[in-house]
Amino acid sequence: MIGEDSVTLNLDLDHPERFRALDSDNLLGWINTLATHLEDAYRMGLTLPMPAVRQYRGIVLTGVGGSIQGADLFSAYAAPLCPLPIVLHRDYDLPHWAGGEDVLVVALSLGGNAEETLASVEAAHQRGCPVLAAGRGGKLMELAEQHGDPFWQINFAGPPRASVGWFFGYLSALFFRLGLIPDPSQELMAAVETMQAQQAKIGAEVPTRQNSAKRLAGQVVARWVSIFGSGMMAAVARRWKAQVNELAKAWAQADALPDADYNAVEGVNHPEELIPRAYAVFLNSGSDHPRNQLRTQLTQQSMLMEGIPTDVITARGATRMEQLWTAVQYGDYFAYYLAMIYGADPNPVERIHSIQDEMADQA
Repeated sequence: MIGEDSVTLNLDLDHPERFRALDSDNLLGWINTLATHLEDAYRMGLTLPMPAVRQYRGIVLTGVGGSIQGADLFSAYAAPLCPLPIVLHRDYDLPHWAGGEDVLVVALSLGGNAEETLASVEAAHQRGCPVLAAGRGGKLMELAEQHGDPFWQINFAGPPRASVGWFFGYLSALFFRLGLIPDPSQELMAAVETMQAQQAKIGAEVPTRQNSAKRLAGQVVARWVSIFGSGMMAAVARRWKAQVNELAKAWAQADALPDADYNAVEGVNHPEELIPRAYAVFLNSGSDHPRNQLRTQLTQQSMLMEGIPTDVITARGATRMEQLWTAVQYGDYFAYYLAMIYGADPNPVERIHSIQDEMADQA
């Protein structure tokens, strides 16, 4: 129930022409073309210059914010396939173990100016690690040119949070060409087709009564949203959380099963006045471990017994790639519709830029 102190909400999502008044830079357009980004990036990545192909002992994917989300998703997808450890690094410097020519550092920054990512690249060069960088340009491209590192340009005008398909596609091509994963082409093209089919069911033109993503957005209004996933769906849950934050300007959190069954399920008593405002969304995939599928059911039941409303979103598709990407796409539409209900422009991220600017001023 919406409290008396709530802002004026637009619960009518059946007039998408009104979205343009809020969506100042057409973020919906980037969501609509997510499948195309994924395909274009993969095809392009098969043609771009490579780092030295050698016997690596580990690969570090470094970046922050929207630029690392594609890597998070790729790492979750590739974990059962890749014989090497894939380490995501969302910070300055590099892990202590990462040094020498047998550790590949892949630096991801759409704008090319994230200071954390630049610091990681500098550390990689100091430690003798080969580097591959990807982004639009900026200081990251300058560093790549200075050191002779391959730079994979992303010809994409959208914001970092909408670049997730580009980074995933590039990494899929890179790891395949390095011989670290089987040829993903067939799975990836099937994922593109399944995403296009799903878009016909949850896109902005589809009425709410037939559009489950719009209905889910309506259900979570004025609630504290927690998104749960297991296996690769845990990475998707993190993507959903970030999209709710950045698009709808709303609080959300992500949690991973099975670990959430050892802590989060106890956090349902206090503060008492806030518990009725909670909402739990469980992301389900046919590729989840059977025991985790059971955990999802039991955890959902536990939440319902505590009076917390829940929903289960089951990813479409026959393969892991399809299930991952249809779940990501669903979450993007859901977060966008929630932004429209709240009357929030999903494009500006003023608080993010403000902190970045203050950091730069104090460098």
